[in-house]
Amino acid sequence: MQNTTERKDVYSRITAQIVEYLEKGVRPWVRPWNAEHAAGRITRPLRFNGQPYSGINVLSLWMSALGQNFAAPIWMTFRQASELNAHVRKGEKGSLVVYANAITRTERDDKTGEDVEHEIPYMKGYTVFNVEQIEGLPEIYYAKAVPTLDSVARIDHAEKFFGSLGATIRHGGNRAYYAQELDYVQMPLFEAFRDAESYYSTLAHELTHWTKHAQRLNRDFGRKSWGDEGYSREELVAELGSAFLCADLELHQEPREENAAYLATWLEVLKNDNRAIFAAAAHAQRAADYLNQKAAAQVPETCAA
Repeated sequence: MQNTTERKDVYSRITAQIVEYLEKGVRPWVRPWNAEHAAGRITRPLRFNGQPYSGINVLSLWMSALGQNFAAPIWMTFRQASELNAHVRKGEKGSLVVYANAITRTERDDKTGEDVEHEIPYMKGYTVFNVEQIEGLPEIYYAKAVPTLDSVARIDHAEKFFGSLGATIRHGGNRAYYAQELDYVQMPLFEAFRDAESYYSTLAHELTHWTKHAQRLNRDFGRKSWGDEGYSREELVAELGSAFLCADLELHQEPREENAAYLATWLEVLKNDNRAIFAAAAHAQRAADYLNQKAAAQVPETCAA
């Protein structure tokens, strides 16, 4: 009973935070980072050992970074700080992250008399602190970035990443979209975008849609028409997938013009279902993992249109 209550509270707390930002017209997954830290001008939140967080924890910690203006992307527990002979400053407020797992319980079946194993999922919330809230850490945790020049040309590592996926990407026109029946991504010409990062963040959004194909991740929210709940849920997944990919590629995720129109529908979905953002983040994480794995393997896509 306690685990169920705690799980509901975690869902409600994080959903309420996201709703609060969206009601202000702010997407909390856009630019919750800073160029000042050596860990990278754009990155997923990192654990004390450099391992990135995933899924809903990315959004939760990005919101904390955005709300408290942290430049550092590194987080740790009170105990981890103590083990590094450091201490959290008095009065600092921690940030919520969650841990999901399952326990296996063996019970006797009254009908058969046999032992049956049941898997029981659970979720726990715990508190972490940004390194800017902690004193006495090794200097590497506070290291500043070395300034670099911005490039207005194509970005080589992004070109290699997206080019290795094997997706059919067509260029032309003034719309960006994924055509599911014919299985291709349509993009305006590179030169039509304000800058390179606008192009790549839009491409990341459409390629997140591309992963929903039945022969890839087979993701279907039951969309019947433009703007319905199924459509809104898929757009939220693509929005988060783009944010995750851009963070992995150290690119700034540029807002899309149609995002303003989606805000109201996203709010409606989140207010009606406090687990919706958790599901969207999980689907977005699977999409980002799928694309990262394909890029690493550099295996051409064999799915027919």
